[in-house]
This record gives sequence, structure tokens and C-alpha cells, in this order.
Amino acid sequence: MEVFIKDNEIATKNLNPGIKVYDEKLIQDGEAEYRVWNPRRSKLSAALLNGLSGMKLEEDSKVLYLGASTGTTVSHISDILTDGLIYAVEFSPVSMKKLARLAEKRSNILPILADATKPKYYLNKVEKVDLVYCDVAQEKQSELFMKNMDLFLKEDGQGLITIKARSIDVVQKPKKIFKDESAKIKQHGYSILEKIKLEPYEKDHMAFLVEKSF
Repeated sequence: MEVFIKDNEIATKNLNPGIKVYDEKLIQDGEAEYRVWNPRRSKLSAALLNGLSGMKLEEDSKVLYLGASTGTTVSHISDILTDGLIYAVEFSPVSMKKLARLAEKRSNILPILADATKPKYYLNKVEKVDLVYCDVAQEKQSELFMKNMDLFLKEDGQGLITIKARSIDVVQKPKKIFKDESAKIKQHGYSILEKIKLEPYEKDHMAFLVEKSF
């Protein structure tokens, strides 16, 4: 995965030089231009800055992104996947308008207006992927993540989910919630490769990198 980390900043090589997506800082390095990846606007950036190291994301990878929103994180994955494709699933029509405009400028993004809890509705639109990425803050987030993994993940693929504890239970301690969600994932037949806390960028969040158990 081609990302650049320096002085606690992370950046990706801009697929569309001179064009910003969300008012991010642009850095020129010779003929190349890089977009600073704001960890307070992207949980994946926060996870990478906090030590996530085992995620396999190559230039020709295919990614199913659940909870794409307006495309902040999607745009940086798009920078990396110069020969790949992102199936970007988003439920909100308002967010989808911005995501669709982003996809007009980046041919490796395929926006899908759909509910990630009901993957059968986009079953005929998505092929097998190398990575399922889930950023859907709701009570059943790990369940919908695994449902999509079961349907779309390649045998040697990976999944990454960012768990927001307060979306699952506002009373239970985050540590207990993360332990319970971890157990659910393992019971479903997946191994957890890495667990990364997202503080100080996101409070009570943890990212889980997983793969199928064999």
C-alpha cells in the first residue's frame, strides 16, 4: 500500500493533481502531488497513524466500502487503487450526491445507493473483493460487516471494521463492547489480525483487521 507518513502526517499521491476533495492540504514533491490524509476526518487514516500495518491494499485491489458517506476516505483509497476499483455503498441520498460527483472525477469509484444491512440488493453489482471496509456506526455493525464479508470477500481477502462503542451501547464500557464484538467475529469464522485504538483522533473507537479462519 503506497502511503507516505512523515512528522505524524499521512498522505496519498493525488490521482487528480490540483483538485482537492474536502479542503485537504496539498503537498508538491517534484512532479508528484500528495494529499494530506486528515485522521480526524478519516478513521482509516487514524488507524494507519496509530500503527495499522497488515492491511493489504495494492494498486489493483478491489474494495467494498460500506458507509462511504461523501467520500473523504474513499478518495484516499482511490488515490492508492490506480488500477483497482471501489464499490462505495452509502444509504443517505444527500451524501450520495457528493459521492456521485466525486465518482465523476475518479473512474475507479462505483457509488451504490443501498442499505449495507441488505447486501442482496447489490449482489448483482459487486464482484468478489480483496477488502471489505466497514464504517457504519450502528448497533449491528459487526453483523452487517460479516454478512457482506460472507458474500463478497475473496478466500485470501481481508476485512477492516471501525467499531464505535457508543453506537452499540451507551451504558456499557467500551472495553467490554470491543471484547464482545471481537468474540462475535471469531465465532463467525474470522481471525483478528490487528486491533487498533483510534484515540486521540476518535473517542471510543477501535479498528479490527480480520481474515477468514482456515
